[in-house]
Amino acid sequence: MSEKLATDEEESGPLSLWDAVSLIIGIVIGSTIYKTPGLIFSNVPNPWAGLGLWVLCGFLSFVGALCYAELATTYPRSGGEYNYLSRAYGSWAGFLFGWSQLAIIQTGSIGALSYVFAEYAAEVFNAKPDTVVWFALAAVIGLTALNMIGLHAGRHVQKALVVAKLLGLVLTIIAGLSSRAEAGFAVKTPVNGPGWPLAMILVLYAYGGWNDAAFVTAEVKNRSRNIPRALLLGMGLISIVYLLINFAYLRALGFEGLRNSSRPAADALSATFGGNAGRIMSLLVMISALGGLNGLILAVSRVHATVGADHALFARLGYWSPRTHTPVWSLFVQGAVTVLMIAGIGTEAGRRLIDELFRRGSIPAVPWDRYFNSGFETLYAASAPIFWLFFLSTGIAYFVLRVKDHNRLRPFSAPWFPLCPILFCATCAFGLYSSVNYAAPLLPLIAVPFLAGLPLFAISQWLGRKPTQAI
Repeated sequence: MSEKLATDEEESGPLSLWDAVSLIIGIVIGSTIYKTPGLIFSNVPNPWAGLGLWVLCGFLSFVGALCYAELATTYPRSGGEYNYLSRAYGSWAGFLFGWSQLAIIQTGSIGALSYVFAEYAAEVFNAKPDTVVWFALAAVIGLTALNMIGLHAGRHVQKALVVAKLLGLVLTIIAGLSSRAEAGFAVKTPVNGPGWPLAMILVLYAYGGWNDAAFVTAEVKNRSRNIPRALLLGMGLISIVYLLINFAYLRALGFEGLRNSSRPAADALSATFGGNAGRIMSLLVMISALGGLNGLILAVSRVHATVGADHALFARLGYWSPRTHTPVWSLFVQGAVTVLMIAGIGTEAGRRLIDELFRRGSIPAVPWDRYFNSGFETLYAASAPIFWLFFLSTGIAYFVLRVKDHNRLRPFSAPWFPLCPILFCATCAFGLYSSVNYAAPLLPLIAVPFLAGLPLFAISQWLGRKPTQAI
């Protein structure tokens, strides 16, 4: 391809720098910051240790973003890790990644976020607890349909949701800084939980999602310049916001109060401005969760579409509507799998069915109370081990591709080589180890769909794999 054609191709993307930044912010600041700080601070000895973990994990995520900025600009085809793994290890690795995204990882993440939205929606509307699953289903179905209408509809809704999300964060920070509480950093009780490894894995999860911007690389205008800017600007802003909001929680609720809070943002506003303010905050958390959901649904569907473009078994997923310019079948199947997850994990009937299947396989029943009988906790635990496995595989692929494609033009190179990728791989190895320990009772449930990817790849090869596009 000539330099002029390559430049024209980069200019033609519909997504601007702000679109990419808002996508990263929308995905990353989805719900964890409103749900897990209590559990995080319960597993550290003092507030300073907790704040230090947020700084450390922000730095580690920033290092990861540097590595991904190089990969995304060097291999700009949409699909993110699918492309990097395929090129480094072979098409089987990319297929297994794409299949796992659809069967476990990202559909599980979408389902987990939908439960956060649903729990706050049930509270705002004074609905019964058994209606939570219906709110979750409605969010996934509604946003999937919206993104099927077209890219412009999805990205404009994403911008609006990010604005509302930032408003909620600003209100929480103001509430904390305005608080007159005097015992914010006082420590009265010891660590109540497994300790800092669990706290750290939860903080890393809170930062998770920045890599999803690589899924839409080909749709970003001036990608060689804007992808690194979006990743680095987005992660810098998120790190600052996370530190400020956790400091605000400590100011408003105190260290012990934060440890005992399951909805710290709403509790912080209630403590400072009264009960009605907490209700408004719950509404803004709903909007924040929708922002994360919309960003994931938009970005991850592009991975399934890329897999469909390369592999005959999933060819239908690679179809893009000429009218809406969206991968409509990819969005539809992604939504359907997520709906099945929500119904299976979040209903008594679904859990009984899973336990019965385990019993027939002589596998102990899932201790649902280990995950607080929560759809969010269970889906997070189920998706995390495979997520970290592929994250680590991508970090190793970074080194493989540096050797394999040493002559390839790299518009952006991660600094301090090889320190950045080594640190990134070490973080991923820690995340894999910790998440496997946490998800141990769910591993049989995870292993079946994951390992099914290998025979499915063989079937796809037998059917006749389509020629892979240039990556």
